[in-house]
Amino acid sequence: MFIRTPADLGAAIRDRRKSLGLSQSELAKRVGVGRQWLVAVEHGKPGAELALVLRVLDAINMPLMTGAPPPAAIGASDINLDAIIASARGDAS
Repeated sequence: MFIRTPADLGAAIRDRRKSLGLSQSELAKRVGVGRQWLVAVEHGKPGAELALVLRVLDAINMPLMTGAPPPAAIGASDINLDAIIASARGDAS
């Protein structure tokens, strides 16, 4: 899953929390935040404090990684086949 928006991150956190069988209250207590804060993050709160978000990720053993996506992760909508074919033919666009 690519994380491109706060909503993407919130959904990933929610999915991981649920897969671990944790309630919002349990996770919030582990992290040291209120349940309402966690609810807001899971709903994509854009202004959530990064340090707290990183604590949530640590608490659910969901490491944050950086780097370019592997080639297999590139979606079909990211590829312009017409441009590739035109380039292979030597067509000027």
